[in-house]
Amino acid sequence: MSPDRIRAIVCDVLRIPPDRNNWSEDNVNYEVESHLSHCAWYRVYDIAEALYDSLAQSTSEASQAAAHDFEQEMNEFFHEEGIGWKLVDGKIVSRGDEEFETQTTMAAEVLAEAGYHTAMQELHQAITDLSRRPEPDLTGAIQHSMAAMECVAREFCGQPQPTFGKLVERYPNMLPRPLDEGVEKAWGYASEMGRHVREGRVPEREEAELVVGIAATISTYLTRKKARQQRS
Repeated sequence: MSPDRIRAIVCDVLRIPPDRNNWSEDNVNYEVESHLSHCAWYRVYDIAEALYDSLAQSTSEASQAAAHDFEQEMNEFFHEEGIGWKLVDGKIVSRGDEEFETQTTMAAEVLAEAGYHTAMQELHQAITDLSRRPEPDLTGAIQHSMAAMECVAREFCGQPQPTFGKLVERYPNMLPRPLDEGVEKAWGYASEMGRHVREGRVPEREEAELVVGIAATISTYLTRKKARQQRS
């Protein structure tokens, strides 16, 4: 990108006018660096997303390739610097530990393959809530991850209305014992922290990631179990 194009994107995101007195490349670059150095931290991520979008939306093959390279280099930088974010399809989202990443990625793939689009969207929204800037929406992440698991459980049981807790009671073979009790208690915790929020009770990020991970794992398990039953 030319310095002028980069400046236009940066200024658009930050909602500030470009300095028309700066016209040389060096001065424009300095202006961009100054904006990046002084804006709120989360705006830097907004700018990165906007830069990617500008490249990806171009019809030129060179720009498309540049968008791919930009995403790859951003993610290498995040990883090397220990920064808990990643750039995925033009959106900077929260990056959990390796196990969490495996759980959520696998769940999304399994749900998509099964055609469970509503559950997949709920899980995606949970990840999005964890990635909100400047503060994550932890209760939202819990709500949406549990909604994904509940949606899959309803598909498994062929019952569109009951809550997950009711389904566990009515279909004892849905989950292996005694894991069903643990998952049911996780559902109860999520209902209290995500749906029936009380003043002064805010979940920690680690707790929210734990719930999202549990929901992703159970959703994967039930989807695959349903597929096996249909084949047999």
